[in-house]
Parts: sequence; structure tokens; C-alpha cells
Amino acid sequence: MKLYDNRRAPNPRRVRIFLAEKGITVPSVQVDLLAREQKSESFRRKNSLGSVPVLELDDGECIAESVAICRYLEELQPEPALFGRDARERAQVEMWNRRLELGLLVPVGQVWIHGSPHTAKLVKQVPAAAEFNRGVIARFLRWLDGELAASKFVAGERYSVADITGLCTLDFATVLVGISIDSTLSHLSRWHAAVAGRPSAQA
Repeated sequence: MKLYDNRRAPNPRRVRIFLAEKGITVPSVQVDLLAREQKSESFRRKNSLGSVPVLELDDGECIAESVAICRYLEELQPEPALFGRDARERAQVEMWNRRLELGLLVPVGQVWIHGSPHTAKLVKQVPAAAEFNRGVIARFLRWLDGELAASKFVAGERYSVADITGLCTLDFATVLVGISIDSTLSHLSRWHAAVAGRPSAQA
């Protein structure tokens, strides 16, 4: 297998952390997103949408989308179970992962697209969209802080793919997108310190 990756983007990092938690080593190829390598004709043969990550299997078949890749890896190596151990747990992990994708990852992406100088040369920016989504993110994080008051990890008492999604999105938001997090969100801070302190977070 081979992973088409980018060191700064949040979605490829989700796969790298997942691989590290599983103890799976996969060689990677760095794709320069700002140089638009992902939009080249050769790369689009691997993923016609022109995005990373992409996992290329030994027979040449390619799987795109971070969660799809992680599900494939979970099937190959079920332990540790990062999507849940039974029907109820899997449903909870799915619910929380989806909440984080829609409530945090999507609006962070909108701030990146419409408010970052890095993307200004690539798209027609709408500054009002960036400002609106900053408010969406702030409200979501306040809600998430309240939920984490009663939970060790995002989807309960066990670390899961939902924590990976949350960590990668929050780090991308603060480090590259310039979104500041309210320092009074103590439960969110406690959770972030815990998941960022895992060895896999350095993947």
C-alpha cells in the first residue's frame, strides 16, 4: 500500500494518526497542494476529485476520503477498535465523528478558503463567509466543551476516530487558519491535552 499525503492538511493527518494507533506502517508520497499537484491529470487518475488523502492498494486500486481509508484499515486490523467494539459503540462513534465533521471541520474549511492568504490566489474569497463561520466554530466549541464535561473522550470513555477528527481539525484551525480558542473552555482544553499527548499525534 501507499498513502498520498500532505503534512499540513487535516484529512491526511487523520489517516496518519489512525495508522499510528493501529501500529501499521505505510509508505507515503507527499502531494504539494499549493502547487496544485492534486489537480494534475496523473493524480486525478487515482482520485478524480483531485484531493488527498488517497490510499493506493497493492493491485493499483485507490481509496479516497479519510474515513473510508480508516474503515478499510480497521477491517484489515480490527484492534484497537477505533470505530467501536459493538453496534451501540459503533453508532456512538459514527454520530460523534459526523458531528465533528459537520460542526467543526466544514466551517473551519470555510474560514480557510475565504479568510486565508494562502488560498486567496486559488479561489474568489468571500470574507463575510469566513467571518460567519468563525461564529459557527465558536458556538460549536462552547457546546462541545459542555459535552466533554461528562466524557473522557469525544464519543465516551474510549479513544476513537472521532477524537482523531477533533484533534486534527482543532490543530489545523489554530495553527494554520488562525482561529483562537476561548481559554475558558476547560473541558475542551483537558481533552485536547490528552489526545495531543498520545504518541500517535506526532504521526
